[in-house]
Amino acid sequence: MFVFQILSRLFFGPRVTESPSIFENSEKENFEKIGNDLQETLQKLCGGKSLRIRAVDAGSTNAEEIELTALNNAYYDIERFGLSFVASPKHADMLFVTGAVTRNLEYALKMTYDAMPQPALVVAIGDGACTGGIWKGSYAIAGAVEDIIPVDYKIPGDPPSPTQILKGILHLLRSQSQI
Repeated sequence: MFVFQILSRLFFGPRVTESPSIFENSEKENFEKIGNDLQETLQKLCGGKSLRIRAVDAGSTNAEEIELTALNNAYYDIERFGLSFVASPKHADMLFVTGAVTRNLEYALKMTYDAMPQPALVVAIGDGACTGGIWKGSYAIAGAVEDIIPVDYKIPGDPPSPTQILKGILHLLRSQSQI
């Protein structure tokens, strides 16, 4: 009898999912507008070539990496705007760094930055990368990203959304090129 009640509730009970909110739809439209502006800026700067990004986790909680991974999924799909992630710093134009830099990863971050063709743009993503976050002053933390390598732009947040990240890239490119 108990199993029948559970199955009845599962199949015929109240609906537990929600319809998409107005905020989510406007967020998607905002993302599309920023992406199209970014594509237009890249067209002016690079003549249609894509911007290649290398991401380095210098000691984050992985919240920022989840947002960076979302940029590549089918919903956001940043490759249609001319952005792509690369595995080698030798092929990158821009470096994303997440997390407060731990002492164990300080050297690896410096080596990654040195392996990039110059001039390279560096973006600190998340509160940990921008300021050291809640770990600032800890024995295990070497510092914020700007304490280790030069930073061109900071995108604060815990974590910043994909839209905020895309907006930060657009702002950085426009400020670098005076477009």
